[in-house]
Amino acid sequence: MTDAHSIAGVPMRWVGPLRITGNVATTETKVPLATYESPLWPSVGRGAKVSMLAEQGIVATLVDERMTRSVLVEATDAGTAHTAAQTIHARIDELRKVVRAGSRFAELVNIRHEITSNLLFLRFEFTTGDASGHNMATLASDALLGHLLNTIPGISYGSISGNYCTDKKATAINGILGRGKNVVTELLVPRDVVTGVLHTTAAKIVQLNIRKNLLGTLLAGGIRSANAHYANMLLGFYLATGQDAANIVEGSQGVTMAEDRDGDLYFSCTLPNLIVGTVGNGKGLGFVETNLARLGCRAQAEPGHNARRLAVIAAATVLCGELSLLAAQTNPGELMRAHVQLERDNTTVKVGV
Repeated sequence: MTDAHSIAGVPMRWVGPLRITGNVATTETKVPLATYESPLWPSVGRGAKVSMLAEQGIVATLVDERMTRSVLVEATDAGTAHTAAQTIHARIDELRKVVRAGSRFAELVNIRHEITSNLLFLRFEFTTGDASGHNMATLASDALLGHLLNTIPGISYGSISGNYCTDKKATAINGILGRGKNVVTELLVPRDVVTGVLHTTAAKIVQLNIRKNLLGTLLAGGIRSANAHYANMLLGFYLATGQDAANIVEGSQGVTMAEDRDGDLYFSCTLPNLIVGTVGNGKGLGFVETNLARLGCRAQAEPGHNARRLAVIAAATVLCGELSLLAAQTNPGELMRAHVQLERDNTTVKVGV
């Protein structure tokens, strides 16, 4: 095997099962996590166990989906840029036809813009079927940009990507408008499960979430985000399912909420930027095909169904790990004891267990 075709082997395990209900999928499934951080497996596994002990499991609601690409055009002045923007919004039906002419699956759903000096930033938003949509959105945006330059006076080419998308960067605009799948997960944990499985109380988790995730992140200058470690679960899940792992940058933006409901724990994770797909680059690898099929994401269904299912499973996995970590951190020394013991036990971990 040449260097150009080598594969980096990252240890992977299936954990769970976890229970999911909601507007996309009702299922009980184990999930694959590829990671060098071996304590992540039992941590997510504990959260998964909690989900199985809750009546509805993790209720995952997909509230929006769109892939974005921004282009940059230069106008003669700000007034011309403003006129061009108004014209572009008025001609959105025409622009939708341009997109459909070049793609079977891409659909232009919205356009947003920003003007700075004589520069016009255009943020095109697309649905992209079962693909995560990076290339599809770029190809569609390239066609749109060419069409606009040919039909709107006073503007010229700036860039096919104007960083107003925003791809693989933590920004306010993604947190506000969303990029990829926007999923809200909720779990109501009975009091006896909080104490018996998580070894804590709802009140302690609520207090820690306020002090750590909300206040601590505020003091650190976090951008549209308040969570403990979404990136850990997302990276493990993305690597195991053939996703572009760099998208955990915006994917890990999200907000954790917790409420004490008479001793029961209401726990929620909102992820507005889940960028996942079940077709496209990286999905043809054998282990990826196997994992996607085992997750039920290779079904014969209308375009977009498999990707939406994958997104809610990813979001539920994040909740499992987030809940387990916060519970551990309410108890002095528990987190470090677990890391020391589990990392020692997994020094010779096998791949694909």
